[in-house]
Amino acid sequence: MKRLFLILAALCVTMSVTAQEALRSGSRIVSPEIHDNNSVTLRLFAPEAKKVVVTANFLTPDGNPVEGTEMTRNAEGVWEYTSPVLRSELYNYNFVVDGVKICDPANVYVCRDVAAMFNIFIIDGDRGELYRVNNVPHGSVKRTWYNSPTLGKDRRITVYTPAGYEQSKEKYPVLYLLHGAGGDEEAWMTLGRTSQILDNLIAQGKACPMLVVMTNGNAWQQAAPGEAADGMGQPAMRMAGSRPAASFEESFGDVIEWVENNYSVIKKKEARAVAGLSMGGGHSFNISRTYPNTFDYVGLFSAAARIGDNEEVKASLAKQRDNGFKLYWIACGKTDFLYQANKDAMKYMDSINFPYTYRESDEGHIWRNWRIYLSEFAPMLFK
Repeated sequence: MKRLFLILAALCVTMSVTAQEALRSGSRIVSPEIHDNNSVTLRLFAPEAKKVVVTANFLTPDGNPVEGTEMTRNAEGVWEYTSPVLRSELYNYNFVVDGVKICDPANVYVCRDVAAMFNIFIIDGDRGELYRVNNVPHGSVKRTWYNSPTLGKDRRITVYTPAGYEQSKEKYPVLYLLHGAGGDEEAWMTLGRTSQILDNLIAQGKACPMLVVMTNGNAWQQAAPGEAADGMGQPAMRMAGSRPAASFEESFGDVIEWVENNYSVIKKKEARAVAGLSMGGGHSFNISRTYPNTFDYVGLFSAAARIGDNEEVKASLAKQRDNGFKLYWIACGKTDFLYQANKDAMKYMDSINFPYTYRESDEGHIWRNWRIYLSEFAPMLFK
């Protein structure tokens, strides 16, 4: 009996030491912890820190990150913050430890936006169900390369094909989906949750099966940072380097030709759509008028699209109007910094009877809006 007692005592000491070591390493920290009421607790083990702040896009009503909210420290050196009740959505956050921004070491789900890295989590519900991986047939996502004679280089591109594409003998319509400034061919997949949104919409019968082609819209860039021959450069809104041979819009014919030569797609206007956010919205505006009889569906999400007194732009819009199309969809948030630019563009369109559909939302120039715009735009295509 005495021997058994000694063994049990030794085991308890060992377990205690092991638990302390685990806590010291942070491996027992649960963060984020999503509660039944949809509030979220974030935790960080940092016993030597003097101040820890959480910055997150759920701290303000407009969805923009703020300087942050201070976390509280318990006796074990674990800092905590519990959010208000959150609506269903995908959220991001960082910690700032004594002035240094870091990602949550307990959360493996990380995204890059230009040069910023942050953690993400999803609150289930209406939007969350759309953005998460569900038990539905899944499409395929391929990162591959195409040659652009106009730009004089091979360029990386991301292509989503719907479930069943590889086994099908059918031809499919194509949505060309363009990113914003600082983004690349990864942005719509990682930040936009494109494959999850399309998988779920197609499985629900809300969208028809389609290819989604996600280009790199930076004409000066071969591929996303770290994926090009120039090595592991620091991501930026605009990388230093030589001036490209042509604009992205001028080179877009190379993308269409490559897709239609390499994928089983319908090579008709009624089976092509182009849409994009911010800079990509501006690209969509320019591409659709530069190729005025190529796309039946156009989507401008918080678009950097300006008309002004440019007579060439006005003439091309008139030609696009006269050629006709099925849907020209404009969406923008009320607090978006491009809100007035979109209003000005629509005012001119009204003056020439250019048909469009306008969707105004709350909030600003954020992915929270653009994911929703995609989820609303895709079901309207190719009907």
